[in-house]
Amino acid sequence: MPKLADDHEWSAKVTETSDALDMKAHIFEQDDPAEIAASLKRSAEQSHRRKGTPLQSAMSMLTFYINRAGDNLSAERKQVLNAAKDGLRQQFGRKPA
Repeated sequence: MPKLADDHEWSAKVTETSDALDMKAHIFEQDDPAEIAASLKRSAEQSHRRKGTPLQSAMSMLTFYINRAGDNLSAERKQVLNAAKDGLRQQFGRKPA
């Protein structure tokens, strides 16, 4: 499989054109996990482009962001984003992992 010239461009394109959901700009830069989760939930519930359930779509986009950022995420930022995963589960009436 050929490697893309710039993985960052590929990642940005996926984020912009994904069928998962339309997100608020810079949502993953927020410091409050509950705010991230609430925004993703709102976006997923309002989206007409998603293919799965709202929880699946929101969690998919959050996981995609974490995975693409990889080693560039500080431990603190990764902790906030992982806490947002638990917040998403709670907001959709699921138990935290």
